[in-house]
Amino acid sequence: MTPITTERLTLRLPEVRDLAPYTAYCRSPRARFVGGPFSTVQAFEKLSAMAGHWTLRGFGRLVFHETATGAQLGHVGALQLDAAEPPEMTWTLWRAESEGQGYATEAARAFLARIAPQLGLTRMLIRLDRDNHASLRLAARLGARPLPDPPPAWMPHARSFEIMTGSG
Repeated sequence: MTPITTERLTLRLPEVRDLAPYTAYCRSPRARFVGGPFSTVQAFEKLSAMAGHWTLRGFGRLVFHETATGAQLGHVGALQLDAAEPPEMTWTLWRAESEGQGYATEAARAFLARIAPQLGLTRMLIRLDRDNHASLRLAARLGARPLPDPPPAWMPHARSFEIMTGSG
């Protein structure tokens, strides 16, 4: 996967240099909407799974960083734990200081418009904790449509949406 750039960001495959900032995110209260906080070992396993997802599924999540500074900001992209379901569109900002600057929106729009279509991902699910108001607002900005589906058992407080690629 060749990195892509937007006005301010570079989106690329996860690398070893992402482990320390990703672990800091995983160990923090910021990870609460995805089942955390997690231990250092769990953070390693999660980043390894993020990297390996590309090998096992042919698509996955990308780390995004500021092009000018190289500072890692978060990750964005497709996650498919169950091959019987459509992939899930995900995004996460690793640090609170990155919020409110449009980084997650810019990264998600780039993934949906430029990467997902190349990978053949035409329809994606979005599952968000009902208390994750920032991500719920982002899903709306991306044009996600609410689904009436009950939340999955592994995420009982989720709201489900669908999004078509190229819509961001």
